[in-house]
Amino acid sequence: MANSPQSTATLGPLPSKPVRSPLPDPRHRSAPWLRPTIRIRLTLLYGGMFLMAGVVLLTIIFFFAADTLKEGTPDFRVFGSNLRVSNVNCPILPTSGSVDEINTAISTCIQDQRTLALGQFLNRSLLALVGLTIVAFAFGYAMAGRVLSPLGRITRTAQRVAGSDLHRRIELGGPDDELKELADTFDEMLDRLDRAFESQRRFVSNASHELRTPLAINRTLLEVQLADPQASPEVQQLGKTLLATNERSEQLVEGLLLLARSENKIVDKRPVDLSEVASQAVDQTREEAQAKGVQLRGVRQQVFVQGNGVLLERIALNLVQNAVRYNVPEGGWVEVTTEPQPGCAVLVVSNTGPVVPAYEVENLFEPFRRLRTERTGSDKGVGLGLSIVRSVVRAHDGTITAEPREGGGLDMRVVLPHAP
Repeated sequence: MANSPQSTATLGPLPSKPVRSPLPDPRHRSAPWLRPTIRIRLTLLYGGMFLMAGVVLLTIIFFFAADTLKEGTPDFRVFGSNLRVSNVNCPILPTSGSVDEINTAISTCIQDQRTLALGQFLNRSLLALVGLTIVAFAFGYAMAGRVLSPLGRITRTAQRVAGSDLHRRIELGGPDDELKELADTFDEMLDRLDRAFESQRRFVSNASHELRTPLAINRTLLEVQLADPQASPEVQQLGKTLLATNERSEQLVEGLLLLARSENKIVDKRPVDLSEVASQAVDQTREEAQAKGVQLRGVRQQVFVQGNGVLLERIALNLVQNAVRYNVPEGGWVEVTTEPQPGCAVLVVSNTGPVVPAYEVENLFEPFRRLRTERTGSDKGVGLGLSIVRSVVRAHDGTITAEPREGGGLDMRVVLPHAP
């Protein structure tokens, strides 16, 4: 099965399995508090180190205080007989009794007071430590954000560059530290990429002119020669052969240039009705389908996507043309449907056709790769159709999958992000 700039592989009914949505935009991730960002990790590091240092310091102070209270508290002794004592702060101290009883009670009272003082000291110190730890975490979070702000600037620039805006630069100021070195290196890389892409664009533009012009001249000369009524049958046959070869070369050049252009991200995106694009592709292929006896069918629901209308039409046209060209000789059909899905739009092109082994499906998306022509009964195309389709789909942040149908043909499913 061939895949050309005008045709793509055979296709067929929608399998009943969930559609895989496009990859989420990295700028729409969860909140910073819900994922382990480097700022959160630095905050935890700062706060954790402060907490551990505070615990160690509190432990040392506690032992010093306990030792000071033990050594600095005087040891009272009472001598005499028939004593009466009173102390509201020491309830266990008897108001009267023998000397030994009163001395024992005084020692116990002093010990209890020392323990109570240490307990109150420890509790208040722990409360102070908890409060300071919270302040330390908040202060660490703020300082980590300030220190990492250049990284945020680098990330935002990289996100803009990911949208093919290679003219952006970080131009980070400040001290000549590691972050500035990283930003300068990134700017140098962007300069080289910008020059490389600009060179590629110039090459594509020049190659487009240099390759098309001689092929167009050859086609004109051959058509003029074929229009000559005095040309011999041999010359007529040779001219038709050369004209077919020239047309195939033109298709190859157009396919290669389109493939090179579609490798880039689409910068200027507009809302496009995918159902209208698919309907136009069906209308353009209807005459060829009628000539081959292939029935075109399918329900196309209105659904909008963000992208380039011309390139999106190329996706649908390549898929539908391939589905028509690589079909069964009699009683074949092609079903083209569009439908909205949560967060995305889906284009499905299904068809009857030859049996496609599952291990051959992925190869169809490679340039110049196709199934054997004797299995498809067609020699049309130059083997770039599915490569172009996949490249254009990727440029629109979408996905394309192909699955062999039971009994022959393929289901081609294109999933594109829904227009906001």
